[in-house]
Amino acid sequence: MRARHLRKTYGGRVAVDGLDLDIRRGEIFGILGPNGAGKSTTVEILEGHRRRDGGEVEVLGEDPGHASRRWKSRIGIVWQNEAVTGELSVAETVRHYARYFPNPREPEEIIHLVGLDEKASTRVTALSGGQRRRVDVAVGVIGRPELLFLDEPTTGFDPAARRQFWELIRSLARGGTTIVLTSHYLEEVEALADRLAVVVRGKVVAEGDPATLGGRAGARATVRWRAPDGPRECYTDTPTRVIRELATAFDGEVPDLAVKRPTLEDVYLSLIEQQEKTA
Repeated sequence: MRARHLRKTYGGRVAVDGLDLDIRRGEIFGILGPNGAGKSTTVEILEGHRRRDGGEVEVLGEDPGHASRRWKSRIGIVWQNEAVTGELSVAETVRHYARYFPNPREPEEIIHLVGLDEKASTRVTALSGGQRRRVDVAVGVIGRPELLFLDEPTTGFDPAARRQFWELIRSLARGGTTIVLTSHYLEEVEALADRLAVVVRGKVVAEGDPATLGGRAGARATVRWRAPDGPRECYTDTPTRVIRELATAFDGEVPDLAVKRPTLEDVYLSLIEQQEKTA
């Protein structure tokens, strides 16, 4: 998947401003950004649901703006808002959507994968919000997509359901599905994404794997401990050396010792703050 110099405006407002993006086949790629950054518009263009004003886009070998019906059958989408409604049961709903695809997965298999076995005969309207979200996921993957777009997929999930969903996504990726994930849950993106991009003001301002994004791997560490006269901390590029020195000074165990490197959230917020300052 490839986008070059992607642009989209609404009236006089620029939503996507010359954005470049490369997503490799078979990887889980996360897209982060504050509200209004242009990430949703970018994803909608990649999905073929919104026309661009400029730039080049290639998804699964085709321009999504002029994609064929066969191309559409090769992608799956889980929308940010609940997309599946109606009076059908879970099983009836999944079977119904399976008919739209040339080579769907077995509905019963998908219902099991999303953890709705016990709700298969329940009407969708009678499900909880998190359970309806799982139906959305089931519909998104029923067609064996080569490419799956997930927009805030675990909204409304409890922690246990969220982690079960993560395992589903990992299993799809192991099977060769390319996955594009947008989420405000940074823990989710860090747990799932092979690589990610941060979009601010319609541009990619940082790209890489979660562990090294924005220089995270080489960032200074904070070492904290409790000295006889109270709490202490220092910022250092060599935390191991500091700990050795502390261990010698305390003759063994260092009281309340803690070492902290910047989290993905720290790096993400710093990137946004930098862009706001230069705007």
